Amino acid sequence: MPSAASRQPRRRFPRLQAALGLALLIALAAWGIFTRWGNEQALAKKAQDSQIPTVQLVAATAGPAAEEVILPGTVQPFIEAPIYARTSGYVKEWYTDIGTPVKKGQILALLDTPEVDQQLHQAEADYATAQANEALALSTAKRWAALLATDSVSKQENDEKQADAQAKQALLASAKANLDRLRELEGFKRVIAPFDGVVTARQTDVGALINSGAAQGAALFRVTDNSRLRLYVQVPESYAPMITKGVQVQLGIAELPGKSFNAEVTRTAEALDSATRSLQVEIQYNNEKHDILPGGYAQVHFHLPIAEGKPRLPVSALIFRAEGLQVARLDEQSKAHLVKVQMGRDFGKEVEIASGINVGDRIIASPPDSLSDGDAVKIAEKKDQKDANQSADAKGQK
Repeated sequence: MPSAASRQPRRRFPRLQAALGLALLIALAAWGIFTRWGNEQALAKKAQDSQIPTVQLVAATAGPAAEEVILPGTVQPFIEAPIYARTSGYVKEWYTDIGTPVKKGQILALLDTPEVDQQLHQAEADYATAQANEALALSTAKRWAALLATDSVSKQENDEKQADAQAKQALLASAKANLDRLRELEGFKRVIAPFDGVVTARQTDVGALINSGAAQGAALFRVTDNSRLRLYVQVPESYAPMITKGVQVQLGIAELPGKSFNAEVTRTAEALDSATRSLQVEIQYNNEKHDILPGGYAQVHFHLPIAEGKPRLPVSALIFRAEGLQVARLDEQSKAHLVKVQMGRDFGKEVEIASGINVGDRIIASPPDSLSDGDAVKIAEKKDQKDANQSADAKGQK
């Protein structure tokens, strides 16, 4: 029969096992509760973080000190004139064809003018008659003036003779003017070059009937001075204040790739075109070597100094809302602030900001539509930033 001392340990062992089991159950329950609470906290934090947008940043950079502006220009000869006949007749001979260099006063064509020739002969005869009548009237007036001194004739008769002499003098002057006019027309049978240049068009031939004046038909010839060229460029209003007389430019011609020609601004219109809001600028180029042919287009390169480098941003950073044009500027606490800005010039992928931000401000490159003033944002990592910048560039190109 076991003693009392041997029965006491047996009773303690089940109690110890029960206590250990209960402690294990409590630990497992506590671990489960803690794990579930931790998961709920992580899920809540993840849900909260998902509501904070992740954005990429760009810095507002200053524009360059000088800027190249390329504009199309129309190339025209310095002097160009259509040559019309000043008298009527037929083309007897022509002496110059297209591409012929000519000097001022050189004969281009000779006209046969039979009608003008006969009119000239008639005018010469009328002039001779007027001379004879004027001489007789002067002689008669002189004699009657002498007779009046002896009271041999009346004063009325003498006045009539004096007036007749003055009328004959006026008729002589009229005949002389008509004779000079026809002699000038006779001289116009020689069609001459008005200045040194090149014949660029011939629109007549031997035997063609020619009527005088520009309204009666096409020009006989066209003469062009290509030794100096004019280019007219329409400069946008934003660049107009920078264009002044003497500004140096470079000309690029599509037909002459790789070549550049130096020219300068000779004058401006000093006023903007109200329809296009542009300034007409004239550029002259010394074309003594005949490098450029007139009549085409040229790319005019302006290198314009910029007095103040205003900040520039990608187009994707702009926010268009009812409040006006805005950008999202980030502060030190990673909170976005919507700032109203005024846009300057548009460069395609980038725009110039005239006012509202400063150079160096951190701007959200592509702000979400739901972004409000004061919202917290997360800054993308470098890899995400690179991908986001590429996405922003693609958005700006669209």
